[in-house]
Amino acid sequence: MKTKVLGTEAACGTSTTNGSNFGSSTAVRLVNSGTTDRLISVETSANVLIGTFTLKASVSEIVEKDASDEIFAANAEVLGVGVAQTS
Repeated sequence: MKTKVLGTEAACGTSTTNGSNFGSSTAVRLVNSGTTDRLISVETSANVLIGTFTLKASVSEIVEKDASDEIFAANAEVLGVGVAQTS
């Protein structure tokens, strides 16, 4: 699989009121640029929590979500960008 970048990487918001849908992307590449594990939250556009997970320090992960769903992190050391998986 290849990853196609769909936007500009930016620090994640750090609360439910400033999450991002990353340009309505349905896949988001997250990277924890820090040395501390960080909690990631995914919620609907109406700020209803869908779920959370811990992103280990210095690790990246691709999260699939609905286009309007938003992501925020416990710290701005977590960076995100909308992506598409291609073959």
